[in-house]
Amino acid sequence: MKELIVIIDDEVDIRDLVRIHIQKSGYRFNGFKDSKSFFKGLEAEIPALIILDIMLPDDDGFEICKKLKGSKLYNGIPIIILSAKDEEVDKIIGLELGADDHVCKPFSPRELIARVKAVLRRRDTAKQEKNLVYKDRIIMNTDNFKVNADREEVELTPTEFKILQLLISRPDRIFNREEILDYLWGDEKYVIDRTVDVHILNLRKKLKGCGSLIKNIRGIGYSFRE
Repeated sequence: MKELIVIIDDEVDIRDLVRIHIQKSGYRFNGFKDSKSFFKGLEAEIPALIILDIMLPDDDGFEICKKLKGSKLYNGIPIIILSAKDEEVDKIIGLELGADDHVCKPFSPRELIARVKAVLRRRDTAKQEKNLVYKDRIIMNTDNFKVNADREEVELTPTEFKILQLLISRPDRIFNREEILDYLWGDEKYVIDRTVDVHILNLRKKLKGCGSLIKNIRGIGYSFRE
């Protein structure tokens, strides 16, 4: 069955525009005008990816993102924030809450579809990798994006998972930000400079005691080491 992409946006023209391009790209589509109808639809089927507008009539998009990422059932769903706000602080807030990407209105439908495909591709390539173990402290399961850190289960977004996967695959190697961005997005980089830093910060928080294994090499990048 084709994967389901959903959008929550109160503007019917936006929903129709996204529907046309999502379906042309080979995905199934469902659109919701508010959070109430979205969460009701979520009970029927969990989508492969969510496109989430920030300004909604009944709820704040950031709050919806926070609810999803705080749920064990839904926190693995990739989220792309869609917003009329082009300020860096709004982009950072979305990333800090666990969103995988941010697209500003007005947007190019082709660019949005490229971002959707890039996020899903990161999820799929991460699953194709072998499970990774680091000195019995961190165990990464590529089938379900689950991570155990010091025997405690940790829920990561697909982007966070893939960054950790890269760092653990080459312990002690220093990866600069450009290398990490290339690994995540390849030629489809539409991200702001602080994206990597925000994801690393989230990773450290979620890994708790193991978070200190991710070292910031000042002026260069990041490395995974004792």
